[in-house]
Amino acid sequence: MRPEPPSYWTGYNHRMWFRTARLSLAVLLTTLPAARAAQTPNTMNQAKGTFNVTVSAEKDSPVGRQILDKQYHGDLEATGKGEMLSAMSAVEKSGTYVAIEKISGTLQGRKGEFAVHHVGTMTRGRQSLLISVVPDSGTGQLVGLTGTMTIEIKDGKHFYAFEYSIPK
Repeated sequence: MRPEPPSYWTGYNHRMWFRTARLSLAVLLTTLPAARAAQTPNTMNQAKGTFNVTVSAEKDSPVGRQILDKQYHGDLEATGKGEMLSAMSAVEKSGTYVAIEKISGTLQGRKGEFAVHHVGTMTRGRQSLLISVVPDSGTGQLVGLTGTMTIEIKDGKHFYAFEYSIPK
């Protein structure tokens, strides 16, 4: 004896449901490669060079507040203007800073502007620094720019390396 189907199945066209399900699955399987290709990240590029920075301290701030004025040279020919907040601890070589910087110029032949944010921490001389492009901040030929920058200081000279991607 065959069991009775549940009451919500009564009058339901099961063949039509299975046809619709098979068709939906077929559409999904044929569009999945295109969807994955659209999600494939862009090729990462690298820009390198030097920069000069002038830091001007703001007075009467409860934490260290500085104005940044930068000139980038190399693969990034640009100016950077920003503000930085910092705090040092009682322990020597320990502290932190955050900054926001607006960069305007040419990145490997592409002209525009973008913003980066800095988060730096030093614990007893051990440094950690993250500089990232602010999402959706690119303008002109830099729309869609993403990436991170590293900074190295050797013999008093500042160097940058910028790993970035721009949609095609």
